[in-house]
Order: sequence, then C-alpha cells, then structure tokens
Amino acid sequence: MIAAVVAIHIVVCVTMVIVILLQQGKGADVGAVFGGSSSTVFGASGAGNFLTKVTWVCALLFFSTSIFLAYSSTRRATGSIFESRSIPAQTTQPIKGSPAPEKRSR
Repeated sequence: MIAAVVAIHIVVCVTMVIVILLQQGKGADVGAVFGGSSSTVFGASGAGNFLTKVTWVCALLFFSTSIFLAYSSTRRATGSIFESRSIPAQTTQPIKGSPAPEKRSR
C-alpha cells in the first residue's frame, strides 16, 4: 500500500513541476507588446485556465499523499533489532588452581 502511494507521490511531483514550468509568468504579456511571440500551444485563449486547474489538482494530490505518508511512517513498528537479543554475560575470572598467564617479552 505504501509503495503504491509513494509511486503516486513521485508521479504527482514530476507532473506538478512540468505543469508549473509550462505556465506563463505575469510579465509575459508585456513582452508580447514589444514584438514578442504571441503564439501559444493551447490556442488563442492560452492555457491559463487548464493549467491552473491541473496545478490545483496536482497540489491537492501532493498534499494528501504527503500527509498519508507522514501518518503511515509514524504508525510503523519501530524498535531496535538488539532489544530482543539476549547477550550472555561473560566472565573472565581465572579458574582456581590454574597458573597465571605468562607475559611475553619481545
């Protein structure tokens, strides 16, 4: 489930970047007055309405998938793999009656 939402989230992010880069800025009309190109891809009326709606839909999907992924990451089981592992206590006390270890000299 989470993998599917992550895939949708990535597709929405890439789509939103492309749609935002396709939109004209507010100063684009001023450039057309002084000899700029006035041809548009989406016809004479421009793509403002269509691209604005697509941007809103992408933004809503982006926020909803972000909130879902943030919520689901807090609901996952967390913990350490070392919590269930029992480490036996090791003692290094010398056995009675055994000789002391010799020191090696070089």
